Amino acid sequence: MKLGFLSAILDGWTYEEMMDVAHEMGFKCVEVACWPQGKAERRYAGVSHIDAERVLNDDEYCAHILSYAAKSNVEISSLGYYPNPLDSNIEKRNAAINHIMCLIKASAKLNVNMVTTFIGRDQNLDLEDNLKLVSEIWPPILKLAEELNVKVAIENCPMLFTRDQWPGGQNIFTSPANWRRVFDILKSDSLGINFDPSHFIWQMLDYNKAVYDFKDKLFHIHFKDIKLYPEKLKEVGTMAYPLDYMAPKLPSFGDVKWDEFACALTDIRYEGYAVIEIEDKAFEGSKEKILDSLRISKKYMENFII
Repeated sequence: MKLGFLSAILDGWTYEEMMDVAHEMGFKCVEVACWPQGKAERRYAGVSHIDAERVLNDDEYCAHILSYAAKSNVEISSLGYYPNPLDSNIEKRNAAINHIMCLIKASAKLNVNMVTTFIGRDQNLDLEDNLKLVSEIWPPILKLAEELNVKVAIENCPMLFTRDQWPGGQNIFTSPANWRRVFDILKSDSLGINFDPSHFIWQMLDYNKAVYDFKDKLFHIHFKDIKLYPEKLKEVGTMAYPLDYMAPKLPSFGDVKWDEFACALTDIRYEGYAVIEIEDKAFEGSKEKILDSLRISKKYMENFII
């Protein structure tokens, strides 16, 4: 496995500065955040260390991105962008779809050949109607990915945390049952999973079993932890906002059993990219705290990944 991090945590760093951090800390790869320029959506969403449109239109800029990565000895694992391409607002939906397709083209041109994103969800529709939307919206996206030999890895985050994401959340790709439904509709070798075990903690799902069951669809891995607070859960119950009873944490600071998860990944001979995703509020507030969060996470995960 190749250990890296999702660059969204380095908001305010340039592409070059971000790659310098990766190099100096000894990371092997980065998942590069690639939101549309100046289009912040939420916390950590809006960071853009590579301008995908410029990659497509400026060969000199494209060459610089590649040469700086090579100079840093750090691979780009994926171009990452996590919008809602099934948004009920058609303008927002189309903007998300267009940028995902832009990233597919840019990923191919950069020879990264991976895009990490969400399937999406119309919050006002039930699961069955959302699956119909999937069957309408996603085939053209995947056709482009197939033509350009780019893998599309969908993260399993429900996006069901804040008031604007209720009801329903903004991503239906949340559980093994839903994964099977989506894969049955979208029969494409280009479509797979960007698996984050932390979301299985608060949904009370088995992340290790999912590794074995979906071993051929694991394209990319996120290392993030989640801490459940049982006393808070007893007070608010599972129908509350998830952040009322849990919190994203650095790997080892939450409830994921990383030795078991790493064992499952090695059992299936997973040798792809595995990137640390930082969303721990305890490590916000200064650049040094942010850098510490990467150092601590890397040091811990190197117990399992060399």
